[in-house]
Amino acid sequence: MKGGVRGLAAVASCLAMLAAGGQAQELTARFGSGDAASRMLVRSTTDLAAIGPVIERFVQARPDLLVIYEQWGSNDLYELAEAACAGRAPAADLVISSAVHQMVRLVNDGCAAAHSSARTQALPPALRWRNELWGITREPVVMVYNRELVPADEVPRSRFDLLDLLRPPDSRYRGRVATYDIEASGLGYLLAFADSQEATTFGGLMESFGSSGAVATCCSAEIIDAVAAGRYLVAYNVLGSYALARGATDRRLGVVAPQDYTLILSRAAMIPKAAPSPGPGAELVDFLLSPDGRRELEKALLLVRFDLEGGLMDLPETVEAIQRPIALSPALLIALDRHKRLIFGRRWRAAFPAGPGP
Repeated sequence: MKGGVRGLAAVASCLAMLAAGGQAQELTARFGSGDAASRMLVRSTTDLAAIGPVIERFVQARPDLLVIYEQWGSNDLYELAEAACAGRAPAADLVISSAVHQMVRLVNDGCAAAHSSARTQALPPALRWRNELWGITREPVVMVYNRELVPADEVPRSRFDLLDLLRPPDSRYRGRVATYDIEASGLGYLLAFADSQEATTFGGLMESFGSSGAVATCCSAEIIDAVAAGRYLVAYNVLGSYALARGATDRRLGVVAPQDYTLILSRAAMIPKAAPSPGPGAELVDFLLSPDGRRELEKALLLVRFDLEGGLMDLPETVEAIQRPIALSPALLIALDRHKRLIFGRRWRAAFPAGPGP
């Protein structure tokens, strides 16, 4: 974030502990004046570095509002939102998560307040559910590779290409491909589950991950850092927003939208039913869906338009045909079915028996 921007207070220390359940928030920041008449609390999985300028823009037009922002891991955020819904923890005024299947569950369980406006009604049905959940971003799920260490003729343009890299017993990619650990990351689980529903390559990819010593680890920033440093050569199923932002300033990183299909994620926003200040929460939702808010999200690369990404991402010619949006719908509840999670977890642990990587 730019220095001197009004309203962004010092970032709190990492891993500050909350009393409710012992979950750990990762970062906190304040936007606006400390003596503002109104306050709102936003809890989100979105990196503070990415979303900070967007919230700052929102606060500029509201001098009497202080926004307290907490950055969380997806699983901890979900557990805290559940506890708040049950009255066991203080509620936020707005919750935003990339693990959208968890958000659908929260809404389905009656944890959300309704809000309807011209902005929310303008969303397509796939990005709006029950007037209680809204998709506010547009982020491709990509593969990232190290430009200095991966030859141009070996850059994986699809999942089939990645399989081809991993199959040879003497492949130099053995142990140097990374992806999210689905047991530590709600987003990682969602993306892997979406793959299992979408791709004929999923079974083969899991087998190849297991036989080649692929690494399951957390989280976006750590995976991207490790690819840039050369500890991993390729990362699979990384959020394009973070990869593109880093790739814009680090030419060691290449970003590929897989040409067999590219998942498109829209982070989901929800106003908790017990929100102390639901009014500002609704205002922030409407701002994020407004032309000004969309421009800020585009600047932050949280709203990726393939026609405007400026050559930062390797794209096939038929961009529209490859896109597979993850809809905000009850269909995502299948991902949280206990029986399916057990089966999926066993399959995952078979591929990654050593557990999360370093």
